[in-house]
Amino acid sequence: MKPASDISNFTTSLGATAGVGASAFTGKIPVLHDGGGVGASAFTGKMPVLHDGGGGVATTAEAFEAVQAEPGATPSRVRDLYELTKPRMNFLVLCTTAVGFYMAPKGAGHWVTLLHVLFGTALTAASAAVINQIVEKSYDALMPRTRNRPLPTGRISQAEAIWMGALCGMVGIGWLACFVNPLTGLLGFLTLASYVLIYTPLKRVTSLNTIIGAVPGAIPPAMGWTAATGALSPEALALFAILFIWQMPHFLAIAILYKRDYAAGGFKMLPVVDGENLPMTSRMIVLYGAALLPISMIPASLHMAGMGYFTAAALLSLAFFTFCINCAVTRTRLDAWKLFFSSIIYLPLLLAALMIDKR
Repeated sequence: MKPASDISNFTTSLGATAGVGASAFTGKIPVLHDGGGVGASAFTGKMPVLHDGGGGVATTAEAFEAVQAEPGATPSRVRDLYELTKPRMNFLVLCTTAVGFYMAPKGAGHWVTLLHVLFGTALTAASAAVINQIVEKSYDALMPRTRNRPLPTGRISQAEAIWMGALCGMVGIGWLACFVNPLTGLLGFLTLASYVLIYTPLKRVTSLNTIIGAVPGAIPPAMGWTAATGALSPEALALFAILFIWQMPHFLAIAILYKRDYAAGGFKMLPVVDGENLPMTSRMIVLYGAALLPISMIPASLHMAGMGYFTAAALLSLAFFTFCINCAVTRTRLDAWKLFFSSIIYLPLLLAALMIDKR
């Protein structure tokens, strides 16, 4: 899902949702990709960077996608179908959904409901990922890091992908509505629809696509909250706000690193249309980085967590803001890389502190 901003399978790149932590679930050693998005093992003298693996920015999440096949690995049909679902993105979606569920007053202990919401959310996110790749098939073929995907290479036919995307979407939303509650099903539908029908086409139309894509990317924790409580509340909106704001410097850093790839695919990411000196991109990175300072502290003001979380949020957000400032001032690939890496450390630490200090 996204915006909560595309993120592919647990194979080769260190682009996992929790940054450091997600790779531990793959069972494989994470591999860096070079700045041009070519093979992970073909070092060309460029600084190794992580990439988002998508044709644009999405949901809290695309940043953790790796689209290149593992060097020397033979693609299989099952693996290709699995890759279509972008499990790295789904991992982030499921993690933030689980956080929302746990933070809700009735969340802890209701594990059957948690399993239901995670299953339905995973299918809905998979549907969004598949449909996104169907729409962007021809554009993915233009970019080095995405041209090896199952659809551009023809390993999976478009008809098969359409059936898969439709089936996952219908079952996922239906599952949420029937086995969780109608409100969570509605949020799942809105996430899928906004990601596929609004964000995906706008990636080639306006640089505002990053802001638009951050909406579906920030909904999953609210879905976790509604799964436990059956209602939206200020607490759910606070979780939404944190994910929404976090995605902006996170995905702008990715767009800087993969500016050439996005340009080749015709995607109007802000760094692509902002000129060589990136004046607007730099301002947006600082603006949203600064906004995280007060936004991250809202859960404490709503008594979702105590002073321990408040202190952790203040320190983490200040540290993250320094990376935002450095990237905005220097505007180099090195500092864009540092900003990206700091963002995938910041979010899991912030959410962990929130869960540990839950009131």
